[in-house]
Amino acid sequence: MKVIGLMGGMSWESSVEYYRIINEDVKRRLGGLHSAKCLLYSVDFAEIERYQSDDDWKQAGEALGDVAHSLEKGGADFLVICTNTMHKVIGEIQKKISIPILHIADATAHQIKEQGINSVGLLGTRYTMEQDFYKSRLESNDIKVMVPKDEEREIVNMIIYEELCLGKVQAASRDFYKKVIHGLIRDGAEGIILGCTEIGLLIKPEDVNVPLFDTTNIHALEAVNISLKK
Repeated sequence: MKVIGLMGGMSWESSVEYYRIINEDVKRRLGGLHSAKCLLYSVDFAEIERYQSDDDWKQAGEALGDVAHSLEKGGADFLVICTNTMHKVIGEIQKKISIPILHIADATAHQIKEQGINSVGLLGTRYTMEQDFYKSRLESNDIKVMVPKDEEREIVNMIIYEELCLGKVQAASRDFYKKVIHGLIRDGAEGIILGCTEIGLLIKPEDVNVPLFDTTNIHALEAVNISLKK
């Protein structure tokens, strides 16, 4: 079993889900008292969010590169960045280590293609929805990516940072997300990507009538696949 290095704390609310999903799947697959071999480095998200707000992605990459280096020194065989947004600096992180990083968008694209879907709606932070670092990774797999309208993106982003990252799950916010999702479906989305690792706390498969791609779940299960692969 390979050792999974988890870069968490962005936010810790979703890092808990990674740890739970990974260990539950290892137990399901191996049985008995088996659990995952993993290391978790949980950062202070306030520091990372400040770099985001200041548009200081270089410093964010430096900080997370140091985290990755610590995990490699601790014995991790590969890394999982437990957030979609910070894959923006995956190149800076990779420069500081010699072990691979499992990219969340690649794992998600694989699941989308397996279901024969060509057009998806993407929800996430404004960075993930508006910038190319994430969308281009999906589009390189011949997947058309659609995002909400400008004013909807602002509210989607606000709910992530001011509610979900603080552990607040509100019915009104769920209703808003469902409205946005149904709008994307009307515009042609055949599936919906929950492109922020906290959104799965709010939106569940029963909330929509098209396939839902929860990136937290997809990323965590692919980490197990790699860990157990011989």
